[in-house]
Amino acid sequence: MERYSRQIMLPEIGDEGQKKLSDASVLLVGVGGLGSPIALYLVGAGIGRIGLIDADTVSESNLQRQVLYTEKEVGLPKVTCAKLRLQALSGNTQIDTYQTYFSEENAYDLVKKYDLVIDGCDNFATRYLINDCCVAAGKPYVYGAIGEFSGQVSVFNYQGGMTYRDLYPDENDLTSRPRTTHGVIGVVPGIIGCIEASEAIKIITGCGTPLSNRVFTIDIRSMHSDILEF
Repeated sequence: MERYSRQIMLPEIGDEGQKKLSDASVLLVGVGGLGSPIALYLVGAGIGRIGLIDADTVSESNLQRQVLYTEKEVGLPKVTCAKLRLQALSGNTQIDTYQTYFSEENAYDLVKKYDLVIDGCDNFATRYLINDCCVAAGKPYVYGAIGEFSGQVSVFNYQGGMTYRDLYPDENDLTSRPRTTHGVIGVVPGIIGCIEASEAIKIITGCGTPLSNRVFTIDIRSMHSDILEF
């Protein structure tokens, strides 16, 4: 297929890997700073089906880093705008949208419909919920988180590997902390989101070694990166 020729020519992907991508489904929780590059690159790679869940609308302050959206879309639902942009990129992907919060009422039913779940959210409570549903449903969880100039990525619940609770066991401490708004340079979610997308592609196609039992970290001020082994 001409569209994916540069990807198919890679021996680690090939026709078989491309077919795996076209047969695969992913659930993306959050379509903001992290979710924008994740969605764009997975749809560009030829993922067969992607679910987008986000209750938020586009705001002007999003545009600095949430590259799925435009000025004309301020005030509109993110999942609606994201679907239009992604469909314009590729008609080969089925795009499911859920304009709602990822909650205890719907989380497990959503997770079990997809092959893996990717984290585009921004809070601890949602990450614990993603983790627990993925464990219950036997699905891999691609995790990403960002700070002002830094970020981290890991893969949880993959082939018996560690879970989010193994990395952060004290749920009460993390979820009881007051929610505060921190600044972030726009390229950080772009970098971390792209790495999350690459981890999903690796899991689906079987190429490379996913970040299971490992956490990748990067600080773009110094460009120091590390991989922590667990």
